[in-house]
Amino acid sequence: MILELKDVTKTFGKLAAVSSLSFSVDEGEIFGIAGPNGAGKTTLFNVISGFYSASGTILFDGQRIDRLRPDQINIRGVARTFQIPLLFDSMTIYESLLVGAYFGGRNFRNKEKRINELLTFFGLKDRGGDEVANLKLLDKKLAMAASAMATDPKLLLLDEPVAGLNPAEAEHFVALVKRLNKKHGLTIIIIEHLMNILTEMSDRLMILNNGVKICLGPPEEVVTDPQVIECYLGKGNARG
Repeated sequence: MILELKDVTKTFGKLAAVSSLSFSVDEGEIFGIAGPNGAGKTTLFNVISGFYSASGTILFDGQRIDRLRPDQINIRGVARTFQIPLLFDSMTIYESLLVGAYFGGRNFRNKEKRINELLTFFGLKDRGGDEVANLKLLDKKLAMAASAMATDPKLLLLDEPVAGLNPAEAEHFVALVKRLNKKHGLTIIIIEHLMNILTEMSDRLMILNNGVKICLGPPEEVVTDPQVIECYLGKGNARG
């Protein structure tokens, strides 16, 4: 177990975006999260990564991180991406990775070697000098993921990484995520609306609705659960 949440609740006024949520993620697994719009998925990522404070307990590698700042959580080994790519537009791809490498600050005696390895892995080896502002969407997403990896994480949070990509681009990105998991043993939590991608990638899948966990288990079981079908299709479609 690398991550554990116990009774985590995040409210905005009277709205509970995440409500008494408890679950754990095993080291080395790909853990998928899905749910309708407004289910609390991105809020959950913001809580885990320290952007939002919340009640309850979050343990990473056996240590509490729920009271730490985002930079402190990152240094301990948690990195994330965003649905809409967030990068330094005035920088090159190489410079963006260099910021990540120095920001993470863990075990990088030879940062330049690590950055070049990541550029190669993400297919950006000959693009390091390109300015981020001029990149197409796929390359921005690749650069953002590479920058997150430059912090040397043990856990990577991916927020809808294939949103806006065409099928071929999405397939390419998914293949890279699988390689990160299998080849490097990286633990990955992924939010995605495309259920076929989640069921293909995930070892386990959790469905949220209105901030509440309604199902968690193997993907093939989750997608046939009556509560999940009702959540996505409405009442009357959960039978048969």
